[in-house]
Amino acid sequence: MRNASMHQLKIAAVLLCAISGATTSSVWAQQAAPAAKPAAAKPAPAKGFTPPASSSGQTIDAIAVVVNDDVITRNEVAARIKSVEQRMKAQNVPLPDPADLRRQLLERMIVERAQMQLAKEMGVRVDDQTLDRAIGRIAEQQKMTIQDLRNQMEKEGTPFATFREEIRDEIIMQRLREHEVDAKIQISDSEVDNFLAAEKAAASEQAELNLSQILVRIPENSTPEQIAARRARAEEVSRQLRTGADFAKMAGTYSDASDALSGGEIGWRNSDRLPPLFTEQLLKLKPGQITPIIKSNTGFHILKLVDRRSAAEAQAVAAVQQTHARHILLKVTPTMSAADAKRKLLELKERLDNKAAKFEDLARLFSNDGSAAKGGDLGWLYPGDTVPEFETAMNALKPGEVSQPIESSFGFHLIEVLERKSDDVSKEKQRNAARNALRERKLEEATENWAREVRDRAYVEFRPDDQ
Repeated sequence: MRNASMHQLKIAAVLLCAISGATTSSVWAQQAAPAAKPAAAKPAPAKGFTPPASSSGQTIDAIAVVVNDDVITRNEVAARIKSVEQRMKAQNVPLPDPADLRRQLLERMIVERAQMQLAKEMGVRVDDQTLDRAIGRIAEQQKMTIQDLRNQMEKEGTPFATFREEIRDEIIMQRLREHEVDAKIQISDSEVDNFLAAEKAAASEQAELNLSQILVRIPENSTPEQIAARRARAEEVSRQLRTGADFAKMAGTYSDASDALSGGEIGWRNSDRLPPLFTEQLLKLKPGQITPIIKSNTGFHILKLVDRRSAAEAQAVAAVQQTHARHILLKVTPTMSAADAKRKLLELKERLDNKAAKFEDLARLFSNDGSAAKGGDLGWLYPGDTVPEFETAMNALKPGEVSQPIESSFGFHLIEVLERKSDDVSKEKQRNAARNALRERKLEEATENWAREVRDRAYVEFRPDDQ
């Protein structure tokens, strides 16, 4: 039941989540797997893109890129460009040159296609019930009904069926990344000890930085000549920035990072959660200033300090409210619909309200959670220990009060608050916070490296425009 963090889906993430680095087609051709042959990667003739001979003979679609045993068509590319242009204009992000935008999006589509192929090979699936619940949460976050959301997407020119499949693909890729990246990040006890010691020795006030970035990626197994070419590209970007070029537009044109098409915006980050080589340069800057070129294992970075603020951590130990709670969880399954789960919990709540049963007895009989054997007891919970929907409902209850059925990503809950207390953050809690900070520090680079590896392993063939 406990869940330290929850990845929130947002509509903009579907269309503005560019992943992987871009480079020239000749470089990717050199990196293609030796065993792969263009002939093997071409789709079967049944997937043809021209009308029968009896028609006008004009091409209605064509292959833009072959990715392993799949293709990206020019119509797909054009549709994606149109959608992203609309999103960027709505967010007042300067548009890069059309050729640069097409290159960025094409690379993003290649990576997405390669990742989806990997997910399919690994059996990652998202069923319709899970998808419906995810879309329901998106609508709720936007303070809309499902119908309102449908109407908005149709108004923006995106068929709702297309939107559903984009959300499904996003969830699949998120699950794939969690399996391939998140689960493999290890934080040792010695790393936690060193982190806490450094935090204690640091100044009592930590800086929080609002950042944007431009990343010129170094492809895996690059030659010295290729690395020199990427550095030259970074130096040209740096030169243009020094002469007054707009950072957001330069990011959209040159950056190979996942945030390129949102103007390179990273957002607010604690300085202690950034790589030290970044922090060393950023702490020298005033808001609005730009770092020199910083080289990492990923590539060449140029960072902009948008703003700075205090993290407001005046005390080493902060008092927090803890809640002792228990719950009954009913999961939605093929034999238990959402409506059935909610109706069953309402029946159980009525029995509790009428003193006809004890909460712990009902939890042992009906709850689908691991806490059922303990009468649904979750112990003492800190803020952030549960998913947001659960925590919000729990915080609204008084001790001894039982909630209405509450829906979360796990299913439907009845929640009872037993007692509350304010306590200092325990040593265990401090260590967990340190572990999470270290994990976040490693996660971004690990995700970028993994996406690059998936891209580099893929067979990619760019088709000329005249084919």
